[in-house]
Amino acid sequence: MVLEYAPLGLVGVLTPQANTTVEPEMQILLPPGFAHINARLTSPKETMEARLVDYYDTLERSLDQFANAPLQAVAVGCTGASYLVGRNRERALVERWQARAGVPVITTGLAVVDALRAIGARRVGFVSCYPPDLTAASNRYWASHGFEIGEVAGSFNADSDFHPIYSLRAATAAEALATLRGDGHDAVLMLGTGMPTLQPIAAVAGDHGPPVLSCMLCLAWRCVQAMEGRELSPDSVFAWSRGDDWAARLDARTA
Repeated sequence: MVLEYAPLGLVGVLTPQANTTVEPEMQILLPPGFAHINARLTSPKETMEARLVDYYDTLERSLDQFANAPLQAVAVGCTGASYLVGRNRERALVERWQARAGVPVITTGLAVVDALRAIGARRVGFVSCYPPDLTAASNRYWASHGFEIGEVAGSFNADSDFHPIYSLRAATAAEALATLRGDGHDAVLMLGTGMPTLQPIAAVAGDHGPPVLSCMLCLAWRCVQAMEGRELSPDSVFAWSRGDDWAARLDARTA
């Protein structure tokens, strides 16, 4: 079935309930011919950590929000849950979700793993928008996939009256990113799907530092590769990191 606004593929995106970044960044990142529809991951749990785990525990019900929409992939726009459930359980959950959805289900964590492996990255620097405990869980998750944890620059906003991650601004992320550019990393990863990352990535595109990726960039990249049936090549990751396709749309959106 060919859709008017998604002739090349439609992604169903699952977004944490208060996240204000996933949808606009996905809209910018997806190339022409692709589109997404969104559903919200919700939880009544009181703490951030409990909500993150609950999102994964109840994700099969969240998939029902898409009903019979002709999706070609499902993108889980939440990285923190992967850290907390761990590598092995995440893989088992993905298999179960894919059986339910009938299409590839791509978590942000595994999309990042695929991108880093495609470019042969070993030592990775991180810009973390998380509180210390979740940053530590993040480090354990990436290490479990075989990556060496390099320098970690924090941009956590503990004083926000909205949300400590979703209230972050791109300028704050850019300041943290600048501290990691000369530390011998194979790649730098900007963590989380709630922190705006596209402007900081575009600002360093074409310099001589290591490639800069973000969780949202990797998620969109991986969905497009899945829908196009492409191999995960380093050239494609580098092109996305440079903003070859999406930088002009970012400029138009932020003008």
